[in-house]
Amino acid sequence: MNASTGYESPGIAGSGAIATGLAAVSTTTADTILLARSEASAWRAEEKVVAACAKIEGAEPSRLRVTTDPKDLADCDIVVEAIVEEVEPKGELISKVAEACPDADLATTTSSLSIAAIAAAAGTEKLFALHVFNPVPRMKLVEVCFPAGAAASRDRALAWCAALGKTAVEVPDQAGFVVNRLLFPYLFEAVRMIERTGMEAGEIDTCMKLGAGHPMGPLALLDFVGLDVSEAIGDALYAENGEAASKPPGLMVEMVGEGKLGRKSGAGFYSYD
Repeated sequence: MNASTGYESPGIAGSGAIATGLAAVSTTTADTILLARSEASAWRAEEKVVAACAKIEGAEPSRLRVTTDPKDLADCDIVVEAIVEEVEPKGELISKVAEACPDADLATTTSSLSIAAIAAAAGTEKLFALHVFNPVPRMKLVEVCFPAGAAASRDRALAWCAALGKTAVEVPDQAGFVVNRLLFPYLFEAVRMIERTGMEAGEIDTCMKLGAGHPMGPLALLDFVGLDVSEAIGDALYAENGEAASKPPGLMVEMVGEGKLGRKSGAGFYSYD
């Protein structure tokens, strides 16, 4: 372990936007391994990381290694899981990683699920939360949560966050942590306003950008996050707190069923070329 950077052999398990963004930032401090599910996803992930590195000061694409074999993570001192927001797939992947590198610290980028539940599914107690935000290269906050079993990772993880240029805030193990627990009821209320009033998405977003000083309106933000991801976050929040404000709005659920997922699908509350 490097005392100044926290970790000197990081691994990222996943190939989506969060995984590739974190891998790109990680190359600013150390050689980094990214574990992808298939050769096709590995190829796409490498392209995304290289493209992201070009926009990050100090990032080095040559420090990236992409693999599909968990055994290649054997020398990692930290492995961060960053895949679909579901307990069982996360638990299964973390279990494989833990077997491949039993001495590594283990983290998950979950944005809405219980760390305890994921750790139980993975069969480990030393899992901690490292919730980075998309786009990872630009967003400075990291929500971190260290259950008792992962307490030994705390100093290393906080040092790594600082080395990556991030501000870490310790949060409780509750669905949505702090940001999403406060944010999504607001985003969902914007959808319900469309349902109630028939207002256009652009009108609501303009009100919040010009009236509240927000850089992005709530409906554009839902499109950016992904309506399917937003639905999953809402489901997790509602399952824990039972509050109507946390339940995904019917209109958004219908849109997800129609394949309108936001920017990534080309259509959501807005259309994208």
